[in-house]
Amino acid sequence: MTLQALAVAVVILWLLMIALLIVVLALARQVGALFERVAPLGALVTDSGSSFGDPVPQRNLTTLDGRSIAVGVPGDRSQLFFFLSPNCPLCKRLLPVFKSARTAEAGWLDVVPASDGERSIHGRFVRERDLGDVPYVLSRDFGMIFRVSRLPFAVPAVCPGSRASTNCSCILMGDCFLPMCRTLRTPVFRTVRSPSY
Repeated sequence: MTLQALAVAVVILWLLMIALLIVVLALARQVGALFERVAPLGALVTDSGSSFGDPVPQRNLTTLDGRSIAVGVPGDRSQLFFFLSPNCPLCKRLLPVFKSARTAEAGWLDVVPASDGERSIHGRFVRERDLGDVPYVLSRDFGMIFRVSRLPFAVPAVCPGSRASTNCSCILMGDCFLPMCRTLRTPVFRTVRSPSY
């Protein structure tokens, strides 16, 4: 009788062990899904990149679809370069904000996504995310100009004055995306620091 009770206890312990293993695997899967949804924003605060007020080097860049974009050229419009990657979950989550800013601030601001890598991967990303009408810059050197170290990363090039201005100034932007854009639109162009967390 004691041998049968011992055998039953061992079988029950094995069943409990298997159930516990299944629960742990399901929990690990949920933690992974949660990590995808709630990215570590605090880790994105960075000291690298251009300093406030640095001049933007003048360049002509070619977009993914062959269009030409002038960077750092004085004019009536400012530019916001949004550095992203097709495999960055936080970049994908910020795309609706990017599209909204592009539409809402279209009168004075050109919002341009920028990245580097293989042309075919980025072409597929543009098609999947419905960015066909957006001038998408693909250049490794362009990211190095602003010392982009992590993604997502945004750099506004504020070009005050008229086309007769001599230079544009680059103001590094952090977490406050649209509020800073609206601040930059004011007539007085000052160095604006994003809040640090």
